[in-house]
Amino acid sequence: MGNILGTGISGLHAAQANLLTTSHNITNVDTPGYSRQQAIQSTAIPLATGSGFIGSGVNVATVKRIHDQFLTTQLIQVQSQSSQLAAHHNQISRIDNLLADPITGLSPSLQDFFNGVNDVASNPSSVPSRQAMISNAESLVSRLHSLDHQLSEMRDGINTEIKSTVSEVNSLTGQIAKLNYNILVAEGAGAGHPANDLHDQRDALVNQLSKFINTDVVKQSDGTYNVFIGTGQAVVVGVEAMPLKAVTSPDNPQELTIGINTGSKTIILPENQIQGGSLGGILNFRSTSLNEAQNSLGRIAINLAQTFNDQHRLGMDLNGNLGTDFFTVPQPQVSSSAFNDPASDITVDISNVNELTTSDYRFSYDGTNYSLTRLSDNSTVSTTTIPSPGSPLMMDGVRITDAVINANERFLIQPTINGAKNIATAISDTSKIAAATPIRTEAALANTGNATISQGSINPLPLDSNLQQPVTITFHSPYDGQFDVTGTGTGLPATNLVYTEGADISFNGWTVQIKGQPAAGDIFSIKPNNGGNADNRNALLLAELQTKSTMANGTASFQEAYGQMVSLIGNKTRELEVTSTIQANLVTQTQRSIEALSGVNLNEEAANLLRFQQAFQAASKVIEISHSLFDSILRIG
Repeated sequence: MGNILGTGISGLHAAQANLLTTSHNITNVDTPGYSRQQAIQSTAIPLATGSGFIGSGVNVATVKRIHDQFLTTQLIQVQSQSSQLAAHHNQISRIDNLLADPITGLSPSLQDFFNGVNDVASNPSSVPSRQAMISNAESLVSRLHSLDHQLSEMRDGINTEIKSTVSEVNSLTGQIAKLNYNILVAEGAGAGHPANDLHDQRDALVNQLSKFINTDVVKQSDGTYNVFIGTGQAVVVGVEAMPLKAVTSPDNPQELTIGINTGSKTIILPENQIQGGSLGGILNFRSTSLNEAQNSLGRIAINLAQTFNDQHRLGMDLNGNLGTDFFTVPQPQVSSSAFNDPASDITVDISNVNELTTSDYRFSYDGTNYSLTRLSDNSTVSTTTIPSPGSPLMMDGVRITDAVINANERFLIQPTINGAKNIATAISDTSKIAAATPIRTEAALANTGNATISQGSINPLPLDSNLQQPVTITFHSPYDGQFDVTGTGTGLPATNLVYTEGADISFNGWTVQIKGQPAAGDIFSIKPNNGGNADNRNALLLAELQTKSTMANGTASFQEAYGQMVSLIGNKTRELEVTSTIQANLVTQTQRSIEALSGVNLNEEAANLLRFQQAFQAASKVIEISHSLFDSILRIG
């Protein structure tokens, strides 16, 4: 009777375990990260008799969760990639909307400014036209400031988000380490049986962590997880968590980066090693798309300011004075590494705005070589001689002329980052707009030949101090194909110069051409443009800058460079939109696969309830029969 009773009791226990497990599944149907559990049964050791082995019931070996580690690992990886793409796309979409807007973008302000320049070229003595030009210039500067301010706000927002994300990551890694400890304790006390619910909680935390940063998990023999982020930095080892820290970048004090606490020290993690998740997404956005946009905008501002200034200084204003700077030209931003000696310093300026790129640069000294590196592609120029005014180190229009630097120190150079932020109009007085050319040319009324002289042009800067000194060109008499140039200036007087029709004749910083056939004694003069209020020659040259290719080594105008920037940002935005959507779909598919395997199906669990209820009742009946048979034996006795 004991065997029958024991068999019935084992069946009762098994049915009860199944009922409890099924009830647990049903109540956790909506619990995030919960994996369906199943009681694992095995037959009890049978009894050997003369009639053979007779079964002695059932054992519940353990309760396991229905779980696929491969799918879980796959979800972690695709979730991390999806979060990175989504974070980058969300941020770059803001830049795309900002720069491509037909109203608030830069293009309308550029067009309005040059419309004002053209108006002055049409009406060089008109004060209202001149005022409109200055007002449009101020509007252009204001638009550049506004665009840069919004980009800078995005940069500040990234700093805030880094702090918030680091806090979230630290909270999650701390909880994972605590769960490692709880699992060790629980499974130790439970004779090694898996603490399923704790495992689910830990996997859910790892999945949440992967949304913030790329996460790799290595399961240890004792059941604990070692968790690594980025490209292999440990943040959880057994029951210990190593928290991250948002710290000021040693190379750029305006930016926060990621460090990790190891004992009493904080180690800075290279940003290119922080991949995946929203943290990797925003860092990648900042180092590529945001820097590209802000540098591109700054490059346009610097190039516009410098080229416009250069041409404006070749002109003459209403007061008869040579032109001055129309804009204030922003200077490069230089940041000394936090590891440098405070006394270390370098002098950086822009030697050629036409050659500027949208990259940042690093200047370093290894004890032998002074190196300037373009960070966008790591191209480097170097010298063993300390950069000096007489022997500068130059690359892409960036020039280093002095360096006080120790071995293994470095500087971050951002030539264009503040271009849109720091540009300003330098003229507010309408009379100081240099619309005229400071010289004028004349042919003597007594000339008998048919030769004509051009209006003359001013040579590029620097201006010659004798620019406005009167100069006379006189052809020999009798005519022999030669002429003399007299006046004040370098190389003057110049005699017996051979006449070539249309050839340049240059003195005192100006250039003229004479065409046609001069006669003996013909005279041409170059004089100061006194009273040239109606002269628009320099204004016309200023207006031509709108379509002139002054950027990217002479391959693009201001509008073209801006259009290329908008196009580049737009294409990148579209690319991220597509890849982000595809990756999000992959996350959904993986989640569905996990749900199909590990999720709770209420219909299935309801059927199991009925089945295990019947098993419980049947086992109870076995016990009842056993009790009845035992009573019968007692009555016989």
